[in-house]
Amino acid sequence: MSSDRSAFGKDTTADEVLAGIDLSGKTALVTGGSSGIGAETARALAAKGAKVIITARDMAKARNVVNGIRAASGAEIAVETLELGNIDSIRTFAERILARGEKIDLLINNAGIMACPQGQTDDGFELQFGSNHLGHFLMTNLIAPALADVGRVVSLSSSAHRMSPVVFDDIQFERRDYDKWAAYGQAKTANALFALGLNRRLTGRAIEAFAVHPGAIHTDLQRHLTEDDARLFAELEKAYTIQWKTIPAGAATSVYAATAPELAGKGGAFLADCGIWPVNDADGFGDGVRSWAIDAEAAERLWHVSEEMLGQAFVY
Repeated sequence: MSSDRSAFGKDTTADEVLAGIDLSGKTALVTGGSSGIGAETARALAAKGAKVIITARDMAKARNVVNGIRAASGAEIAVETLELGNIDSIRTFAERILARGEKIDLLINNAGIMACPQGQTDDGFELQFGSNHLGHFLMTNLIAPALADVGRVVSLSSSAHRMSPVVFDDIQFERRDYDKWAAYGQAKTANALFALGLNRRLTGRAIEAFAVHPGAIHTDLQRHLTEDDARLFAELEKAYTIQWKTIPAGAATSVYAATAPELAGKGGAFLADCGIWPVNDADGFGDGVRSWAIDAEAAERLWHVSEEMLGQAFVY
């Protein structure tokens, strides 16, 4: 293991996090692995010996990623189609995963959409909450029997969780005007609360779940942003000295959450820059997690609301 893990921070890369770690014999599942930090996460894990499964909507892009990883490391890597905004796709995917009969040691729920125009999933849920949270909630619970004991689940949240708690009285924007950033913030808070709720339920199997803010990274996630959004980002950068990360640095906290031995026993924590983020309830985009994203009562409420929305309860 690297001797300077305490020095990990904003610029640390995924390869640096994994220095000295052998993942041979482990299987990792990474959603949204066809581009950006999902692809880098898959590459870094495969390079350390893990068998990797990535999911994607665009299979052509995903196969390019798979071929590149195989060419670079000879790693065992597979791709599965998954549309997180479609319940039938999620159920079919889960059936395929369970039919494999293999255990998943590391599940990294990386896929997501950001600040898109108002819309609905194929099943009628608000698009960002439905895809970012409900899709991963359903998928993870369906494949839970395939999760290996003493494994890890990583839920990608964002500093944007600071923009909104889960508004339980109107999750779907049925009684308030749609705001794409409030919707994204709500979904990212939900991602963090899901990790908290899942961690509590999997304690008996010694599986730990973590939420992660990967940092500000230029990827396809920004494809819906407008010129006004670009100006907003510029203002935020100046006001809060936001430091943009490279893609390898953006994937670092995901692989840290999935593999760091020093995190054992700290499941449910919210991580950023390869460490546990402190609580910061000040308004704005300063560093730190807001209390509403690590609230155990809100996590339980969200769990039950999610089950009601999907019409399926999960017993652990």
